[in-house]
Amino acid sequence: MRRPTDTGTASAAGLAPPPPGPGPGAAVATGDRIWDIGLVAIGSGVVLVAGLIVFELSRTAAPAIDSIGIVPFVTGSDWDPVSDRFGALPFLYGTVVTSAVALTLALPVSVGLALFLAEMGPAFLRRPVSFAIETLAAIPSVVYGLWGLFVLVPVLRSPVEPFLARTLGFLPLFRGPPIGLGYLAAGIVLAIMILPTIASVTLDVLRTVPLPLREGALALGATRWEMIRISVLPYARPGIVGAALLGLGRALGETMAVAMVIGNSPGIHASLFSPGYTLPAVLANEFSEATGAVHVGALAGLGLVLLGLTVLLNAAARLMLVLTTQRFMRRAAA
Repeated sequence: MRRPTDTGTASAAGLAPPPPGPGPGAAVATGDRIWDIGLVAIGSGVVLVAGLIVFELSRTAAPAIDSIGIVPFVTGSDWDPVSDRFGALPFLYGTVVTSAVALTLALPVSVGLALFLAEMGPAFLRRPVSFAIETLAAIPSVVYGLWGLFVLVPVLRSPVEPFLARTLGFLPLFRGPPIGLGYLAAGIVLAIMILPTIASVTLDVLRTVPLPLREGALALGATRWEMIRISVLPYARPGIVGAALLGLGRALGETMAVAMVIGNSPGIHASLFSPGYTLPAVLANEFSEATGAVHVGALAGLGLVLLGLTVLLNAAARLMLVLTTQRFMRRAAA
């Protein structure tokens, strides 16, 4: 005779069937939820830390902002702690100029090194060149500053800056006495410092270019340079821009090496031969000696200006990347 099942017995007795036990998917769903919560917590923590930094800098800078005002502080050119007169424009100008010089010098060399290692260099040279690039990245910034002070500055003072003044003196960038210390020296030191970062990231990006792109260009009769120009570089352009942004971020925030070779003079000059000052350098030089609340607040305000400058430049670079990528896609579709 057929035995009644448990369900049938429970139904006959007027009882509900027992709920099904947890299946193997329950543990997986729990793990996914824990993973999602962890990722949200990490992302929220980054935003929270950034918000705390802005909040603390704003709180510390409040006395200076209340005393001077935001617009006069950002656009002012005076820096006199004795009279509590503070303006960030000379330091903002020096930071932008030195970073622009560094990126102008470092980006072509870095991309060229990456192309040499990824596309054109012989195998027996790739390892020594890669080792040299990694060695440059490991040198402390104070060593770069000492090298710039004792080696680069005398070279700029004697043969380089007089030569630039004779040949390119019709440009305002290359006028003035050849001091050695100044925007040009700081820009060259920064260029050497950011070169390994840009070159390493660009090399990794170039290695991700699909092989069929290269083979297709060569099969159509392109030379090696034409293959690089029409296939490799357009594909790698977003990564190269990202590498440049990483290098720019380091150039904007570098302190010791720049403070040792820029001259530390809070002024605005068109000539690259003139001494200047940067936001990180003045923070490092004066923060330990600041006593009054307005002076400390002004230095914290410089930190806010540096943070805002970094965010603004990154946003502008990403906007430029989006526009150039869209134009490239339209040309490819046409």
